[in-house]
Amino acid sequence: MVASVPLAIHEFLAQNAAKDLLRVSTVGSVDDGKSTLIGRLLHDTKAIYEDHLHTLKADSARVGTGPELDFALLTDGLKAEREQKITIDVAYRYFATPKRNFIIADTPGHEQYTRNMATGASTANLAIILIDARHGILTQTKRHSFIASLLGIPRLLIAVNKMDLVGHAEEVFDQIVTEYRDFAARLGIADLKFIPISALMGDNVVERSQNMPWYHGESVLEYLEDVYIGSDRNLIDLRLPVQYVVRPNLDFRGFAGQIASGVVKVGDEVLVMPSLKTSRVRSIFSFAGEHDEAFAPMSVTVTLEDEIDISRGDMLVHSRNLPRVQADFEAMVVWMAEEPMQPDRPYLVKHTTRTAKAAVQKIEYRVDVNTLRRMPPAPLAVNEIGRVVFQTTRNLFLDPYARNRCTGSFIIIDPSSNNTVGAGMVIDRVPASQLRAPTATAPRSANISREEGRVSADDREKLLGQRAITIWLTGLSGSGKSSIAKELERRLYEAGRHAYVLDGDNLRLGLNRDLSFSKAERTENIRRAAEVARLFNDAGTIVLVPVISPFKDDREHARRIIGEERFCDVHVSTPLEVCEARDAKGLYRKARAGEIEEFTGISSPYEPPERPFLCLNTMGRTVDDCVEELLARVRALIMPPRPGLT
Repeated sequence: MVASVPLAIHEFLAQNAAKDLLRVSTVGSVDDGKSTLIGRLLHDTKAIYEDHLHTLKADSARVGTGPELDFALLTDGLKAEREQKITIDVAYRYFATPKRNFIIADTPGHEQYTRNMATGASTANLAIILIDARHGILTQTKRHSFIASLLGIPRLLIAVNKMDLVGHAEEVFDQIVTEYRDFAARLGIADLKFIPISALMGDNVVERSQNMPWYHGESVLEYLEDVYIGSDRNLIDLRLPVQYVVRPNLDFRGFAGQIASGVVKVGDEVLVMPSLKTSRVRSIFSFAGEHDEAFAPMSVTVTLEDEIDISRGDMLVHSRNLPRVQADFEAMVVWMAEEPMQPDRPYLVKHTTRTAKAAVQKIEYRVDVNTLRRMPPAPLAVNEIGRVVFQTTRNLFLDPYARNRCTGSFIIIDPSSNNTVGAGMVIDRVPASQLRAPTATAPRSANISREEGRVSADDREKLLGQRAITIWLTGLSGSGKSSIAKELERRLYEAGRHAYVLDGDNLRLGLNRDLSFSKAERTENIRRAAEVARLFNDAGTIVLVPVISPFKDDREHARRIIGEERFCDVHVSTPLEVCEARDAKGLYRKARAGEIEEFTGISSPYEPPERPFLCLNTMGRTVDDCVEELLARVRALIMPPRPGLT
């Protein structure tokens, strides 16, 4: 056997730099074994220095929980943590294997330390949720799972710990897996991995355990080494917040900052926000030298071809891919201060490198993180989470947090103490007062800006005594969409409501007469319909849009244009054979004969909504029955109530 040759220091550093970095957060209920798992990982990967190991042995004998090494002491270093045998503050540990570098955040499990847990998990690529096999899924397990989903952590590893204390029973593990999958479905978490472990004994932590022959999957370390995280980086939306203007001499003017997302190349056309001036990238520099291109999360200095006034807080973006420009927005907020959030108090919002004075316009609701139910609005107390509407004194350049964790997040600062009092995640929903903000499709010219009138959408709604929404009816041809929309329009009119049917055929006779029925032009047809519906909503009118809109992506695009708060998708789910039997216009007959190409349901697919606002099946029902059901669902949205709409 040939002994391995030690690497030279420069070879070791080059090899280490080539490995990617996985950020992991451990979460879960109290005493589920988070700190022990991290300690076991460090110990079994030989990532503990000899003097630390010697200290661990001494500390385990003095304050440990048993005769064996107490691995939790590696991360629980505070005196209070060791006395109470709990985790209070976030502890970060670094280690590496031949495949990957790791940063693991050990976060607390107690409810009163929710803010610490949220801080530690905010940058994670993956969260390990520990569950005690003896106790199963507890309230704190659900709380931390909800926060992990709120923070946008894309994948969860569910480590069912202390399997040695339940006799390594497969049925116990299977029961927890079933229960957690049911719970996770409510959170919309798709990437789940389940591993049975014993952190104390090392079963399935680094090496696969012989004590659980029924488990044929990976160990925790094997999964962490191989899990794919390349998709986590947003390399599409260029967002370069300017942190500092570099001006060492008269011949050099560069703009320094960390690329939040996207890729920038020499020669790229970039747009400067908020001035909307455009230029091209002349050069890109980093600590390592000059580059032809750079990508997130590199820290770079960029020079431009033109002399443009740019300062800290501005942002460089690609001219055809713009963030939202908003001074009021909605966000989910984790409150971290002992003093409750007060709507009448001034705050500062720090978003990327831009800081603005801010006020809390409205607290929409609070979230009971134990049950996931909404609670009535009230000032957020420490560790509470709620949905909040903010108003800032200057525009911010925002993306939804679900799309971009850097430009979709911000912190809230108390200006009197400069303490961070909250953290926010921007929601992909536009407040009612800003539904005239830029739409999902950027204008072709950077010289076009939206004009604001002196009468707001809220003012029009108050004048009309109603809340403007769009009821988007989707379904096959002949499903009954138009009949339902027309009858609903009549009922709303009789109740004193302003409503209008934006019929798909009428649009194609006028505004969309230049469009064919190809997939690309169907997409454009839906986009135009959504833009018109948004304008009607802005005027205070309730809009009914009966259009086939067969493709999911097109409907989601319409939702973004109109706004989540105003978009109600109704799936008229009449089966194909029933629609074809009706065939009042003879379209199905022509499609079967090949006279109509790309006909939905025959020669072109229909993608039904997965979670519509309402699903209506017209089989065996009258139009009045369907309208009554639909009206019952939208009454609460069309506020305030008027006599007649009962």
